[in-house]
Amino acid sequence: MKNTSLQLKKVDPSDTILKAAVNRFSEYGYNKTTMVEIAKDAGMSAANIYRYYKNKEEIAAACAKGCFCERLDILKSVIRGANLSAAEKLEKYVLTALQRSQDMFIENRKIDEVVMEITKNRSDLLHDKINNENALLAEIIAYGNQIGEFDVDDVIESAATINSMLILFDVPIFMPLFTKEEFEKKAHAVIKLLVTGLTKKN
Repeated sequence: MKNTSLQLKKVDPSDTILKAAVNRFSEYGYNKTTMVEIAKDAGMSAANIYRYYKNKEEIAAACAKGCFCERLDILKSVIRGANLSAAEKLEKYVLTALQRSQDMFIENRKIDEVVMEITKNRSDLLHDKINNENALLAEIIAYGNQIGEFDVDDVIESAATINSMLILFDVPIFMPLFTKEEFEKKAHAVIKLLVTGLTKKN
């Protein structure tokens, strides 16, 4: 009788390729990384890697999409995971976005090369990211309206405007501009201003 309880989960080669690519992009940058090097790091032949990704640009896009999805899941969890006021949800959103950007910059010092590649050739991924985050911010504002904490007429437009205001905390390549403490001080100042503007006036 076969023991099915010890079956091992099969590793997806495409995931192995992406992990190898992320590590190499982080250490050497996008421009100095080749498909041959990614294939070698992934433990496969150069010919085999093309069964999964047609070129380096496609790999970079898949890496970016994975990063955006992970970030979105984290932001969702912090605003939905506790009984918070709308102002507290907004604060957690902004501070978590900032922390993610800081972590990304520390982990990947050459991320600017990947950002430039995605901005130039796959702007659709950035538009998807912006739209998804607009929707999360709209969720916070709508919740604030629902419980009588906020008073916002155009939730969708307000969410998009707020997202535009948060770009300083959202882009990893901006992280060298200020210390962590300076960024947090700026983030709290922006949060205070936003909450004041959104709050229902008695």
